[in-house]
Amino acid sequence: MNLSDLDRRITGCRACPRLVAWREEVARTKRAAFADWTYWGRPVPGFGPADAPLLIIGLAPAAHGANRTGRMFTGDRSGDVLYEALYDVGLASQPTAVSADDGLELYGVRITSPVRCAPPANKPTPEERDTCRSWLVDELAVLRPTLKAAIVLGGFGWQAALPAFAAAGWAVPRPRPVFGHGVRVPLDGLDLFGCFHVSQRNTFTGKLTPAMLRDVLRTAAGAAGLPTAP
Repeated sequence: MNLSDLDRRITGCRACPRLVAWREEVARTKRAAFADWTYWGRPVPGFGPADAPLLIIGLAPAAHGANRTGRMFTGDRSGDVLYEALYDVGLASQPTAVSADDGLELYGVRITSPVRCAPPANKPTPEERDTCRSWLVDELAVLRPTLKAAIVLGGFGWQAALPAFAAAGWAVPRPRPVFGHGVRVPLDGLDLFGCFHVSQRNTFTGKLTPAMLRDVLRTAAGAAGLPTAP
């Protein structure tokens, strides 16, 4: 299996009735500011090169962000924060992400999430998380030959990612490591990093500052063997 085939399979998934109903309802009703958009309204595949040594794992697509644009963290405030930081440290070609055809490129980084459909109130259920896990496991298996480091954004993503790494063949410590910002967990041949999520709640309150995010990105890029800007 290659990533193109996997991405096509992901976009056709209808396994979670609540998520299917929500993502499609949002795509029909839209937000007034995006009334002229044709919403994606499907599961969102990962974004970035197939030979990426660094992976960033989020939570789930935003209803009027990736569920609208069809690309991870594209078209919402969380993505604005993430892509500006990636650009500043030299891992993205531009600081903005507004649409899937805006020319943005990632350098050695792939972005994905453990839940592929936009959930109501940005809160997937544990059952939906577990149902969706197989897609992340398959993606990790494809990336494994080049993957050297991964950043997990937030505690929900951390809880979803650890079993996925284990299922994809990495030796995850027992008991499972606890999430925290700046936590670094060595797996066999891969360093796993925790980072507060780039949500508006975290960035507006200062729980996650631009400097904190850039520090994690630079450290993880170093572990992955990627050069970064000063």
